[in-house]
Amino acid sequence: MYVFRFIFFMCLFGISFISCKEKGQSNVQGNRAQGPLTVDGFLVEEHAISDKVEVPGTLLPAEETQIRAEVSGRVVQLNIKEGTTVNKGALLVKLFDQDLQAQLKKLQVQLEIAKKTEERQRELLEINGISQQDYDISELQVENLNADIQSTKIAISKTEIRAPFNGKLGLKNISPGAYVTPASVVAVINQTNQLKLDFTVPEKYSAQMKPGQTVQFTYQDAGKKYSAKITATESGVSQNTRSLMVRSLIQGNHEELLPGSFAKVQLHFDPDPNAILVPTQAVLPQARGKKVIKYEAGFARFVDVTTGVRDSARIQITEGLKKGDTIVVTGLLSTRPDAAISINKIVE
Repeated sequence: MYVFRFIFFMCLFGISFISCKEKGQSNVQGNRAQGPLTVDGFLVEEHAISDKVEVPGTLLPAEETQIRAEVSGRVVQLNIKEGTTVNKGALLVKLFDQDLQAQLKKLQVQLEIAKKTEERQRELLEINGISQQDYDISELQVENLNADIQSTKIAISKTEIRAPFNGKLGLKNISPGAYVTPASVVAVINQTNQLKLDFTVPEKYSAQMKPGQTVQFTYQDAGKKYSAKITATESGVSQNTRSLMVRSLIQGNHEELLPGSFAKVQLHFDPDPNAILVPTQAVLPQARGKKVIKYEAGFARFVDVTTGVRDSARIQITEGLKKGDTIVVTGLLSTRPDAAISINKIVE
């Protein structure tokens, strides 16, 4: 009997406890639903900002050429000393040309005979010993032989490979006695006493890249800074990367700089005295674009913004906000569009 009473009273107690708990939770939720969400705000103001951008660059020789033969032939003379500097016009490779030399001598002998024949025909023409047509034929023979000789000399010159400019030779790819064709790369020559620096900048900076402008860069994480002067830019922005290729000429002769090396280019643009900067955490990335939550008369308004440069704590807003606006910087994940909010404090 006592056991049944005890069980009865325990059941009543449990039901009462659960009812009170559910009522308390519903009161709390009701109180939360009724009041606005309290957040911290940030007052938008204008600040002066200096735009600094670091982009990758590549060191290149002012001139670089693969040395190739114009005609096919066997190498009879090889004057390439790897890693040495040569002057423009220096003979690097000589191909076999004895057949062309023999042909040239033959044409020169024929030319001498043709000239003597032309002289005799001219004397006969003066005394009306021959017709004008006969003389013209002998004169044409001389001109044809001169043209053949000139063509043969050009063919002989193509058996000589000479340095196209003053530069440093790389590694050779052939040996004496090798048979080369126009497709064979004999070696590579670089003009290392003058280097170029190529780099790309985002599309929004393309209008600020002007010939004559000086840029700074570092090499192999060294503390030393080098300077280069912009000489030209690409004719248009790349459709794939939305960036502009810029070419500059390195000032001075620096032997430690090697063509093909990586460089870090620092670009400094004119400061913007009216830039709008907001805390980085206030910007919400979206699938399409970016948004911030603006406080308007007690409600949260999600507005689209366009961003610019950023530092460790702030980011520039180029479109979407103006001076005097108040944006939300806390409770961003809990805030819903057009929800009622109240500002707890304005942070700096």
